[in-house]
Amino acid sequence: MSVEATAPGKAILFGEHSVVYRGPAIVLAIDKRAKIIAEKRSDKRIHFDCLDMGFEGYFEGDVYVPIRGEAWRGRRLQGMRVAAWKTLEHLGQETGLSLTARSDIPVAAGLGSSAAICVATVAAVGELLGGNLSKKETCDLAYEGEKVVHGTPSGVDNNISTYGGVLRYERGESIERLELGEGLPFVIGNSRRKRSTRRLVARVKALREREPKLVDGLIDAMVGVAESGLEALKERDLRRLGDLMNINHGLLASLGVSIARLDLMVHASRGAGAYGAKLTGAGGGGCMIALLNPSKVEDIRKAIWRTRGEPHVVNISNQGVETRRIK
Repeated sequence: MSVEATAPGKAILFGEHSVVYRGPAIVLAIDKRAKIIAEKRSDKRIHFDCLDMGFEGYFEGDVYVPIRGEAWRGRRLQGMRVAAWKTLEHLGQETGLSLTARSDIPVAAGLGSSAAICVATVAAVGELLGGNLSKKETCDLAYEGEKVVHGTPSGVDNNISTYGGVLRYERGESIERLELGEGLPFVIGNSRRKRSTRRLVARVKALREREPKLVDGLIDAMVGVAESGLEALKERDLRRLGDLMNINHGLLASLGVSIARLDLMVHASRGAGAYGAKLTGAGGGGCMIALLNPSKVEDIRKAIWRTRGEPHVVNISNQGVETRRIK
């Protein structure tokens, strides 16, 4: 018997960088999903089939043994391994596992790939072993895997992958979850440029230390944009939402976290008829997001291709993690 679990990726709509200091981040679950298929093994190994990413291997305890691909790939699997191991520990079970991972979420692009994988891993293992895990248990156990990947993550990514919908996150406050009656279509453009969130956060911090009044003014403006953006999202006021996205991109660019490729995709999307467009995530690479005028989907997608970006048409997903038994 095996179990399949899927979980959505995410995009940040508002609040990048400003959320580090004050105010909210508004985060969307998107209908790009990661999938884990879990089966029991007769031995104690945790085996990973990640062949669509070019590698396969297993853990004997903490030691990674490659079957296909380089040994360093084991570092990429530590989050999944810990998520699976913590789930076994939580359920008081000892068994080997075969985990097959597939995902249509771009990796290392700021779209929550690792969290979706960890959430799907916990859900698949939990269902396989009859654990009847609650959404909160799934989210908390997945966070243990996320800590291995990111150190001290905010918890936003594992929450949005678990619950879906729209999330308002602010430091020191409880996470507010919202569910839209209908989704909204976006195009995400992947620059295919790697970036370090930690380095970009440090860059903004250093700029703030040099110019505290100016940078605090930008942060305050971004907080206002995020709050207004949440109102526009709830009201489905697409033109206002697009205007606020455009303003937010300008503020992020003023902090020095955009790059030429992101700017090209943003302006190309607007020129092709998007209501608004901005970078999403830490910047310095990664992705941008454009709010679609439904009649201009193909124009916007082609405009991003022409800038050498990689377009993905997505929608807000109200579906969080889901499981099913497949044999």
